[in-house]
Amino acid sequence: MQAAEINKKWANLQQVIAQQFDTDIPDIKVMLFLIGVQELGKGPQEFSKREKEELMHIATCRLFSSLGFYELNGLDEQGWPHWELVKPIPNYTLMEQEMIIKSLIIDYFEEVNMI
Repeated sequence: MQAAEINKKWANLQQVIAQQFDTDIPDIKVMLFLIGVQELGKGPQEFSKREKEELMHIATCRLFSSLGFYELNGLDEQGWPHWELVKPIPNYTLMEQEMIIKSLIIDYFEEVNMI
């Protein structure tokens, strides 16, 4: 996808999520949090600040696993997924990072039929 197409789909996804959750326009961090909650599979609940950070990490690993950078190792005793870095992620510029993450988030929500 080209940057213009990514940005158009991103804006659409933001609107869909904002309407679905009756909230402000979500940024990348909010999207990562939502993906993390989805991947944890325990439904909505209260999370500590540390757990929210872990959920965003889970989301990042899940997204980058589609590019072959991470592999799921399994679940711990509390049911939290653990990922292993299997190949180093290239040093992208900040702009490249943002476009890649947006693109992966769009792909994820398309995969789970939310958009």
